[in-house]
Amino acid sequence: MDVTLPAHLEEMVRQKVQSGLYASPAEVVNDALRRMDELDYAKFLALREAIREGMESGAVEPFTADSLLQEIRSETNERT
Repeated sequence: MDVTLPAHLEEMVRQKVQSGLYASPAEVVNDALRRMDELDYAKFLALREAIREGMESGAVEPFTADSLLQEIRSETNERT
């Protein structure tokens, strides 16, 4: 697979290899993709936990745009 990088990212890869942290550009890209995958998975777990907490938090209280705006106005007025 061939990948074309913008100049600034290509330079970043070059610097990582020159620093000795990585043996090749492929190692830099592999590490970056692995870290991105880990971050995506962590975000997924956090979202799943937030959904679980929401479902366990009790009954759903429906709202309208008007009630939401009123709540925002009330909170704003309390702060001033």
